[in-house]
Amino acid sequence: MWKMITELFQGFMGTGLIMGWYLLALVYLWFAEKDRRRRVLLVYAPLAVLALYFNPLFARLVYGAVGDEIYYRILWLVKSLHSGMLPVTIVVAYATADLYGRLRGRKKYGFAVLSAVLVMSSGSCIYASPHFHKAENLYHMPQAVVDICDAIQVEGREVMAVFPKEMLSFVRQYTPLVCMPYGREMLVERWQADNPLYDAMEAPVLDLDVILPLAKTYSSHFVILPEGKKTTGHAEDYGFVLVNRMDGYVIYQDTGVYIGL
Repeated sequence: MWKMITELFQGFMGTGLIMGWYLLALVYLWFAEKDRRRRVLLVYAPLAVLALYFNPLFARLVYGAVGDEIYYRILWLVKSLHSGMLPVTIVVAYATADLYGRLRGRKKYGFAVLSAVLVMSSGSCIYASPHFHKAENLYHMPQAVVDICDAIQVEGREVMAVFPKEMLSFVRQYTPLVCMPYGREMLVERWQADNPLYDAMEAPVLDLDVILPLAKTYSSHFVILPEGKKTTGHAEDYGFVLVNRMDGYVIYQDTGVYIGL
C-alpha cells in the first residue's frame, strides 16, 4: 500500500522541483505568515491533506470502498484552487511574492531572477508533448471530425455512426446528436473494454463482411472508414452504399435504416 501511495505521488510531482519549492514555501509561511485565515488556507489545510494522503489506513479505506481507480484522483482534487486543500501553485506564488516584498536592494532583484529561473526549470514545455498539436479550427479538434459529423447529422434527431479509433475522443465533444456503438472506453487499457466491432475497425485490413453485419446489430446509420486502409468485401451485399469521401475518409450509409434525410 505504501509503495502505491509513493508511486502515485512521484507521478504527481513530475520533476520534483516544484514540489520541493512547495514544501519550502509551507515552511516559510509557517513562520512568516501571521494572518490566521491565510494560515488555515495556505498552511494548515495543505498539511492536513498531505498527512491524510500518506496515511496507509486512509488509502486502504478508499481502496476498499471504490477500488484502485479512484485514489490517484485525490491528487487532482487537492490541487484545486476551489477545494482549498493542496493549492500548490497558489502557495508557491504567495510565499514567493511575500518574501520578495520583505527583501530590499539587490537581494530583491536577485531573488526575482532566481524565482523566474526556478519556474522555467521546474517542468517541461507542455506543447512539446505528442498529445498537443496546432488547432485546426475553433473547436480544437480534427477538422475531419467536424466535416464528417456535419455531413451525417440530421436535424432534430440522433444518428448512430461507427468511427475509427482516432475520432472516438472528439465526436461527442462536437455534437450530442451523433452516437457511437463504442467510445472512449476502448482507448483506456485499464478498463479492459471489449467490442468485436472495434477490433474489426482497427484490424490491418478492413473486412466489410465482418464490420458491416456487426454495425447493423447496433442499427448504425453510417460507418466511417479510413480511405488509406485496404478493405475486402462488398458494402452493397449488406445494404450499405458509399455516400461521401472527405478528409481522407469514406462514409458508408445503411440504406435500410430510415434517418429522415
